[in-house]
Amino acid sequence: MNVVILIIAHWYIGIFIQSLFLHRYVAHQNFEMNTYLEKFFFILNYIIFGSSYMSPAAFARMHELHHHHADGEEDPHTPSNTWGFLGTIVRARNSYQDVYHGRKNSQPARTYPEWKFLDRLGHHWLSRVTWVIVYIFLYSVIAEQWWHYLLLPITVAMGALQGGLVNHLAHKVGYRNYNTADNSRNILRLDLLFLGEAYHNNHHKFPHKLNLAKKWYEFDPIFFFLKCLDYLHIIKIKKRAL
Repeated sequence: MNVVILIIAHWYIGIFIQSLFLHRYVAHQNFEMNTYLEKFFFILNYIIFGSSYMSPAAFARMHELHHHHADGEEDPHTPSNTWGFLGTIVRARNSYQDVYHGRKNSQPARTYPEWKFLDRLGHHWLSRVTWVIVYIFLYSVIAEQWWHYLLLPITVAMGALQGGLVNHLAHKVGYRNYNTADNSRNILRLDLLFLGEAYHNNHHKFPHKLNLAKKWYEFDPIFFFLKCLDYLHIIKIKKRAL
C-alpha cells in the first residue's frame, strides 16, 4: 500500500522536523548550529510540510505562550477550553495566525531564528494550493484503491495534525511524573509516534532540558541523535540544556 507508506514516511520525517528544528532548536534554543545547516532545516521544513507550512519563529512564539499559559484562557492549543480534537486544531490554527500576523502580542522572551522570505513564500495562498496539487498528483500515481484518496487530508494538514494531536492527548490522558500547574501528561505507549514529544509532563516541568525522557523506562530518540551530532561537532548543545 504505497499511500500508507507515504503517510508513514511523511509522519516520521515531519515529527522529526517539528521536534528537532521547530521545538528544540527554534523555540527552546537548546543547541547551536551553523548558518548553512540552519538554512537547510528552514528549507526542509518548507518542503516537508508544504501546504501546512508554519513559520518557525511564529511557532516558537506560540509555543512560548503555551508554556506561560498552559491550560489557561491564553493557551493557544489547550484541550481544556475546546470541543474535542478538532476544536484544539481550530484554536491552535487561529492562535497561530494571530501570532504570525501580529494580532496577538506574544511578548517573546528572546529573538527567534527566522527567514522572512521563506515565511512569505510558505504562507502565500499560491504556494499552499500548489502543494495540494502536488499531493493530488502524487496520490494519482501511487493510489491503488479509491479509498486511498480519503487519506489525502492527512498529507495536506500534516503539520497541524501532528502539533494538535500531541498537545491534545498529552493534556488529557497519560501519567504524571511531576506535579505541575497544568494538566500536562506523559504518554509512554504513544511516544513511538512522537519521538520523545509525548513526554509532555516532563517537558513542562523542565522546559529548557533537551532530554524529554526522565524515568529509566522512557526513551527520547531525538536527544540521543542530537548527542551524536554534538559529539561529531555538527551542532553544539548548550550546557543549560543538559
